[in-house]
Amino acid sequence: MVKNRQGVPRMIPELAFAPPVGTPAGVEVLALAELRTRVTPRQLAGPNRHDFHVLLTLTDGSLRQTVDFTAYTLRPGSWLWVRPGQVHQWGDITGAAGTLFLFEQDFPDPATAAVACLDDPYAPVVRTPLGDAVDVLHTAARHLDREFHAATRMPVDVHVAVLRHLLAVLVLRLAHLTSPADGSAPEPGSAYLRFRDAVERDFARTRRLDDYARALGYSARTLSRATLAAAGVGAKEFIDRRVVLEAKRLLAHGELSASRIAAQLGFSSATNFSKYFHQRTGQTPIAFRHSARRDHDRDVDGTSPSAAPAARG
Repeated sequence: MVKNRQGVPRMIPELAFAPPVGTPAGVEVLALAELRTRVTPRQLAGPNRHDFHVLLTLTDGSLRQTVDFTAYTLRPGSWLWVRPGQVHQWGDITGAAGTLFLFEQDFPDPATAAVACLDDPYAPVVRTPLGDAVDVLHTAARHLDREFHAATRMPVDVHVAVLRHLLAVLVLRLAHLTSPADGSAPEPGSAYLRFRDAVERDFARTRRLDDYARALGYSARTLSRATLAAAGVGAKEFIDRRVVLEAKRLLAHGELSASRIAAQLGFSSATNFSKYFHQRTGQTPIAFRHSARRDHDRDVDGTSPSAAPAARG
């Protein structure tokens, strides 16, 4: 299913896509029951970053998932969508039934990727189908599952093309026939979208709202209003949350010192970084790191199993 990328130092283990032998490259479909036969709780333990998309839907039970340090509870009918680069940690899968759809970022055609916003790091993690979308998504998922597992005499390139089309149907339906789990899905304006993209690009260079306003040609007040309407927080808070998220990612399972992380995030000193982090999380960076590792150790010893997809066999 996946394998650890070798030879590249990472703050959080990164998982690269590796399809099973004899299956088309770029996409994989498997049941949670199959995942349980492939890996042990210890293999599954701990947060990871994938370089591929993970879609998960349940047919029975419930499953706790943590994505970028926020916990979600997935129930039958809802869909979890973890995108490349996000930190993903699984819950105990022993009592849940469902299906995983894994695919690389460049497997869908460019038109599908654009319309489905595959590269949107701010897209909702959990989506809940609306009305008839439940059956529509179920049908799309079943067709993709059957095609992936079907014995076929078609040439490989034709089989891959069919899978690509069926995956496009699923992700397009999922992106546009569902809503965030909290039911709030305001249509973001252009000011917010431009600001959001600028923050994603430059948050390690500047945390000043005035810098973004100047670069984008808006007033700071306009950006704050647009961000509050679209994201529920002010523009400065939006910037700070993105910086804190990256700090947590770097702290969670890495060995970089606070001073190295501070420099990587654009702080003048480890002291300034520690004050900034503590003000926004209530913890020092080192306390957060220790807490994350205690949670990981607890999960590994079996008292609260949690996991991410890990290496085959």
